[in-house]
Amino acid sequence: MTDKSRGSHRATPRATRRRFLAAAFGAGAAVALAKIGNGISFAEETASDVTTEVAAAGGTLVIPELAAKTDDNGVSVFALKAGTGTDTSLVSGTTLKTAGYNGTYLGPTIRVSDGEQVRFDVTNQLGADTTVHWHGLHIAPSNDGGPQNVIADGETWSPATTINQGEACTLWYHPHGLGNTADQVALGLAGMLIVDDGSAANAALPTAYGADDVPVIMQSMGVLSSGSFVTTNAGFTASGTTLKFLVNGASATDETPTLEVAAGRVRLRLLNASLVDSITVARSDGATVTQVASDAGLLAAPIEVSGLRITPGERAEIVLDLQTGTTVTLRATARSSTNGARYTVSMLEVTGTGTDTPAALPATLNTIDALDTTGAAARTFTFANSGNTFTINGVAGTSVTAMTNNMIMTTLGATEVWTLVNSSTTIYHNFHVHDVPFQVVSIGGAAPTGANLGWRDTIELPPSTTVVIRLKFTDYADSTFMYMLHCHNLIHEDDGMMLGLMVV
Repeated sequence: MTDKSRGSHRATPRATRRRFLAAAFGAGAAVALAKIGNGISFAEETASDVTTEVAAAGGTLVIPELAAKTDDNGVSVFALKAGTGTDTSLVSGTTLKTAGYNGTYLGPTIRVSDGEQVRFDVTNQLGADTTVHWHGLHIAPSNDGGPQNVIADGETWSPATTINQGEACTLWYHPHGLGNTADQVALGLAGMLIVDDGSAANAALPTAYGADDVPVIMQSMGVLSSGSFVTTNAGFTASGTTLKFLVNGASATDETPTLEVAAGRVRLRLLNASLVDSITVARSDGATVTQVASDAGLLAAPIEVSGLRITPGERAEIVLDLQTGTTVTLRATARSSTNGARYTVSMLEVTGTGTDTPAALPATLNTIDALDTTGAAARTFTFANSGNTFTINGVAGTSVTAMTNNMIMTTLGATEVWTLVNSSTTIYHNFHVHDVPFQVVSIGGAAPTGANLGWRDTIELPPSTTVVIRLKFTDYADSTFMYMLHCHNLIHEDDGMMLGLMVV
């Protein structure tokens, strides 16, 4: 299939949008290059061949390396090796078992371009089964990395695809097995996946990885007195549990990481990779930050926000304008699935060391037209629990059989309207669907605002609240492999809050 549209704005060839934006920005938009670690990040092609060098950022913030890629007859091959390790620094006197991709905790950042042919060679050396799901990637279900794509210990899984997002976005990758997703993500199996799209809008933002374009992977974690990561709700409040807030794998609870940027503007790609906690990010001085993207792409226009509430699995992109010598401190407040505040930490100090004055941000970043829902099928999904059994429409998706027997069936090209009902009066859920992003129609009966006007693939479901979304299934169909729809509180997911979705 060659139709790359997610909605009516995708039906318009991408080149049309590029021409419009190029006219708005002029030919001065440049390709930014930054040599970081073992890789070179490339930004977007524009009408200009000018290259701007941006010095690598300094400070104590650990920045994941770019994943190296090799060429196999025009296919970019990324090798990931899932393996185990230990950590003795997170909690004094405690040796923690960890896991990571190509290392002992977290994984490299994979950076790809829309239209690029890629293959991921994933080798499992964990000593247990695993999967790798490409969260937010528009990809065939056979390559999606769900529970049907189990990688046995010692085996290699090699899904191949052509990147088919349609626009620039910040995604991530992590395990997605049955009953062990929280366990494996808690160990550290997660990494960022960045898609570039060749648009002038994206090129107008900072794009030099590790220099003025920086990943911020946030994790609200707990360590039990027994010396293992918390993987149950009860564990977070158990006697002797030590709570930690990690940024790119290092504890901001113990020492606030610093980032020194030799540019007048920095782009921070925020990812909440926590198991259960939502994270509110705000400036410590109360000033606003500029958000430019939500989960699945750039917003229609930059917006000023006093804070961002990001639930597990969600991403948000912000930019900070930095005067020379000015330090901006971002704080993070972690909240439980009942919205109780666990703690607030200073998660990152950003200092500008450059002397340049950034150009004004473009007034228009993206064109997002509403999906046409004329004749669209309507479905309702009710999220509920009985004790530690969590269900969608009364089904606990704890096995492939349970999901197969209760499969949600749709057809290629269908547009649907989904009503998501959180029946709990106290518990927050959040919803994620594989394959395609969605548009928000309403939240609690009110029209969406702010970042909820952009493309999403994950969204919060507050207690006793109904969220309505619309989505269109394009490009991929399969009668054997299914996608997933589920709560991205990973403990709720492991306890059954997941259904299978098949596009035929």
